[in-house]
Amino acid sequence: MTEDIVGIARAAYDCYVTKDRAAIEALISDDFHFTSPLDNRIDRATYFLRCWPNSASTEAFDFIHFVRDGERVFVTYEGRAHASRFRNTRCRRSRPAGSPTSRCTLAGRSRTRRQWVRS
Repeated sequence: MTEDIVGIARAAYDCYVTKDRAAIEALISDDFHFTSPLDNRIDRATYFLRCWPNSASTEAFDFIHFVRDGERVFVTYEGRAHASRFRNTRCRRSRPAGSPTSRCTLAGRSRTRRQWVRS
């Protein structure tokens, strides 16, 4: 799975735009964990409970960087949701067993709303 970690990362973002929960569930394993400024190492079930509802308003991702480093890829993007834009950089990791983790290392401020936006 680490051979195409950039493709896997891109596919995960595409799932938010297309609202394809089944596809993103196939990309992340049962022991997936997610960390961001708002979430501290939440498990897969909590991720879908807290984060997946954001897909309803997600319109697009404009990718700035994909930087691969072994089993990790750093992704910088600008997201669009309704009238707001936000920028994040995430470190996504895929272990040999194919169990990705995701860490939102930097969160950007919305350009239209002056508040923190969770990716």
